[in-house]
Amino acid sequence: MTLKRPQNPIPGFVAAALQNQGLEEAYASRPPFQRNDYLGWIARAKRPETREKRLNQMIDELNAGNTYMGMGWNKR
Repeated sequence: MTLKRPQNPIPGFVAAALQNQGLEEAYASRPPFQRNDYLGWIARAKRPETREKRLNQMIDELNAGNTYMGMGWNKR
């Protein structure tokens, strides 16, 4: 699948959080658009507190496995 929007790079702090939480596989199993949306959403935060809050939401959603950006999501 090719993304139509520019691809967001994964910042080191996001990669470290995924590794620390053991969520690399859960992250990699998400569709490319979801991974890209998460990264762009986190990167657009102006305040460090907001970045941290968004990162924590992504981690919580990956742990749950059935949520994407606050909405229900089912892996096919």
